[in-house]
Amino acid sequence: MTKQEQILAILRDVRFPGLDANIVDLGYVEKIETAGERVHIRLAIATSRAQAAREIEREARARLDGAGVAYELETSPGAGHEGRADAAERPVVEDLAPGVPHKIVVASGKGGVGKSTVAVNLALGLAALGKRVGLLDADIHGPSVPMMLGVSERRPEAVEGKLIPVEAHGIRAISLGFLTGGLDPIIWRGPLASRAIEQLLSDVDWGGVDYLVLDLPPGTGDIQISIAQKANPSGVVIVTTPQDVALIDAIRGVRMFAKVGIPVLGIVENMSEFICPHCGKASAIFPHGALSPELERLGVPVLARVPLDPAVAQASDEGVPTVVRVPDSPAGRSYRELAAGVARLLEERPRAGRPRP
Repeated sequence: MTKQEQILAILRDVRFPGLDANIVDLGYVEKIETAGERVHIRLAIATSRAQAAREIEREARARLDGAGVAYELETSPGAGHEGRADAAERPVVEDLAPGVPHKIVVASGKGGVGKSTVAVNLALGLAALGKRVGLLDADIHGPSVPMMLGVSERRPEAVEGKLIPVEAHGIRAISLGFLTGGLDPIIWRGPLASRAIEQLLSDVDWGGVDYLVLDLPPGTGDIQISIAQKANPSGVVIVTTPQDVALIDAIRGVRMFAKVGIPVLGIVENMSEFICPHCGKASAIFPHGALSPELERLGVPVLARVPLDPAVAQASDEGVPTVVRVPDSPAGRSYRELAAGVARLLEERPRAGRPRP
């Protein structure tokens, strides 16, 4: 092993605070130069979180000292990364809804994996735990939350310049679908779409909710970056299905959110299997491919495996989601376990000393 390889191996144990991502994979190790037995290392720590940068530098020094390395360590706030494709995606964190303690982003790398169904049932599962919950339908190109909650015909009221969310099944919800015609397409370019998300965050009276679930559109584009910059999310839940074509996009999503400094809480494997309603036997619908070990290598846990159940789609179409209609069904139990796991992760984080993003 060369000296440079030795240093990289040491620095791979230094992780971004609150994330399962090390500073080598994040591209923070800008230079390693050797001069005899001494090594000069430069870290370009591309984050707006000063505390996180200090923790990274402190841990890097501790790891190098522990390994007996003779070194000089120089740090900079991301200088030299202007040409990287992800440089513009590093967020300057702002919080347009500062009164909400926990904001949970529900995302997916591709469409058609049941992301909005998971977001709605996660919100309802949190409410079933006694939490005060808001749900923001940020999937502005295909807002489906009003229909899933059975409130498509209702409209939010405006009071003193703030929108009052629509209440349904014990949660408070806002969606662009409330403000446009139900079947009218919303055709906006990235900047206009991002501005709409900012307004849905800042111009809504969330009324002291404990948790705000944000249902994002699929992909890793402008809206996802806008959320990272403007919402100060507590963590991300990524929804996927088991087959490789979906997992590839899920892995991209994990890496993107890691790069913008948002903790990835874990994966929801939707449509994991089909449970026969007659005999109770479970059958795989999608082939479980070779990419699952990659998620394990990234340190991303599976928070829930939700079985394929036609009743889930029917419940959403009828406006009474699974957690409300059949909470003790296999899918209902999976959603409630997901909600309990997410609440536990977020509420234990401050006690573990891990800073919020």
